[in-house]
Amino acid sequence: MELRRRPGTQRHVRVATPLPGLAVTASRVPGEADLVLDATLESIDGAVTVTGTVEVPWVAECRRCLDDVGGVLRVEVSEIFEVRPNDGETYPIDGDEVDLEPVVRDAALLHLPLAPLCRPDCPGPAPETFPTLVDGSGATTEEPARDPRWAALDQLHLDD
Repeated sequence: MELRRRPGTQRHVRVATPLPGLAVTASRVPGEADLVLDATLESIDGAVTVTGTVEVPWVAECRRCLDDVGGVLRVEVSEIFEVRPNDGETYPIDGDEVDLEPVVRDAALLHLPLAPLCRPDCPGPAPETFPTLVDGSGATTEEPARDPRWAALDQLHLDD
């Protein structure tokens, strides 16, 4: 790689490719969708830095109403590739090549929403039956019916 032979050398890369199988609890990247890496690779002493953005399309179901929801995440990345990488901290340089797929995959998985909403005030599937209440909202609810077994226990204590 010419980049490693001359420290300070930079190269801009833009790669768009699908990475099937990216999913977390409620969200996933559609298998046919392109993830886009737009980054600058720069040679430093014994390493290569990758700085830029990853655009990640995603789809999911709203956690309240179960309607389809989705969007595109724009994730900032700043990573280091080394010949002798620190496990979990830097990525390996294999010969004269850097594999950018793990950077894109990690950025996507770490930023997919775990419990997305279709909108912040989503009322849920049946707001009349299952109202969403916030403390101090002024909303009132009826007191639930009391279990009749408690009445029998109360009567026992009154007779003592």
